[in-house]
Amino acid sequence: MSYQVFARKYRPKTFNDVLGQDHVISTLRNAIERNRLAHAWLFVGPRGTGKTTTARILAKALNCPEGPSADFDPESPLCREIAEGTSLDVMEIDGASNNGVDNVRDLRENVQFTPAQGKFKIYYIDEVHMLSTAAFNALLKTLEEPPEHVKFIFATTEPNKILPTIISRCQRFDLRPIPTPTIAKHLQHIATEEGVKLDDPAAWAIAKGADGGMRDAQSMLDQLVAFCGEEITEQNVLEIFGFTSRETVASLTTHLIKKDSPAALELIHQQAESGKELSQLLGELIGCLRALLVTRLDSQASNEGFPEELWKPLVEAAQPIQTDRILALIDTLADTEGRMKWAANKRLHFEIGLIKAIQTLNDIRIGDVIKALAGAGHVEPPPTAPAPTLPETSPDPHSETQASAPASPEVAMEEAMEEAPKTEPSNSEEPSLVAEPTTIPESAPANQATSPPTESTAPPVNEPPVEKVGLDALIASAPDGPPTATIPVGELPPKDTPTPETPAPEPEVVAPPEPETPEEDEFHNDPLIKKALEIFEGTLRT
Repeated sequence: MSYQVFARKYRPKTFNDVLGQDHVISTLRNAIERNRLAHAWLFVGPRGTGKTTTARILAKALNCPEGPSADFDPESPLCREIAEGTSLDVMEIDGASNNGVDNVRDLRENVQFTPAQGKFKIYYIDEVHMLSTAAFNALLKTLEEPPEHVKFIFATTEPNKILPTIISRCQRFDLRPIPTPTIAKHLQHIATEEGVKLDDPAAWAIAKGADGGMRDAQSMLDQLVAFCGEEITEQNVLEIFGFTSRETVASLTTHLIKKDSPAALELIHQQAESGKELSQLLGELIGCLRALLVTRLDSQASNEGFPEELWKPLVEAAQPIQTDRILALIDTLADTEGRMKWAANKRLHFEIGLIKAIQTLNDIRIGDVIKALAGAGHVEPPPTAPAPTLPETSPDPHSETQASAPASPEVAMEEAMEEAPKTEPSNSEEPSLVAEPTTIPESAPANQATSPPTESTAPPVNEPPVEKVGLDALIASAPDGPPTATIPVGELPPKDTPTPETPAPEPEVVAPPEPETPEEDEFHNDPLIKKALEIFEGTLRT
């Protein structure tokens, strides 16, 4: 017999051989044992997860000699024919090349014939989403009410392209990506059967690169055996497929946590120069951060295949980093991963995203502010000096003016008036409005811009002096209406007293009309003007 690749040689033959799809296998086994068989099944999942394999095993269980039975003999003639694709009762149809209405019409004519050997006539359509809309509609009636001896099995990687009317007539099973430890363990089993020594780190690297697909992992192992021979190491896997070692991912994660931008950029440069896939390196970095985050919540969680000598220093280095900071790192790098998918210069986007991620560790977040404010609330205020207390009685009769009892407002006002310098108000010098609080004397009006100083506007004697800020006084002194163009000289309101820094503004005065200039005299005495006035009997107006 000619050579068979590992993906075909080690394909599962029974329900017990299927790995990583326990939820599907359990449901199918129970349905067969309880004789609750549907007439159509739909298997959905990514590539290499076992859709075709599960469909063939289900067909064997339905058409085995002692069946339907979940525990059948895979070496029986009928089961071997189904496994090899030569059975007359199991029709495997490629949906990509048989997607027209004519193909569905032929199928509808053939379903009327009874099976040749088994109990059921089974139609397996792979990549069923490739059927046209017209073909789907032509299949609806047969799919809803097929003959008793007919079963349909569909498989697809894109269920969103299948009509909802088709999906509603089927039992849907979602096959999940196979876990990495399961793939690595199965690869070790295959290597043992083939007499090949496969290191555990190498098996983990292959399983990680397969991204949940068992067929991809088996194909990579087949290629490694052809390249390396009887011994496969992790370095061989990294060289052939361009994967990133655990040491490199751990080093990059350490540089990121320690905010060492130069070292992180240098590592990216080395990986790019050696031909490594930067998108895969970024995915590994995000996976490492995610493992660190999960480890904080569950100490028994998986460490993403890192050896203990690498994982323990990583956990210790990430201990000072808060959980929300790690979440911010993952968000930033995930956005970078989305941009790198369609970017031509992946290295540029990787470096920019890494620098942004390091900067997020230095950002002040709202949680930091809340903690700082909460901590500041418990700080005791500094001690203040007690207010001085004045003695109730004074032994010195001459110190009665320093007693604690304040003087009456009338006496305080009279003393302030006596101490104030006597100045005569003038038209040129008026009280100034400054930015600092000032005490307006009793001769100053409350509103200097709208009314002249009068005796009625002075504050009462029994009230303390009114203090007003310069800006408030300016706003209060602003006129209510719009300013007029000209103001007669005799009705000018009193101006504000200028500040010492600026000179006093000049009052606006309407100048009388100026006498005619010599140029106007020449115009009036011009002979042509005079002749025109005589002819038209006109006069000149000024």
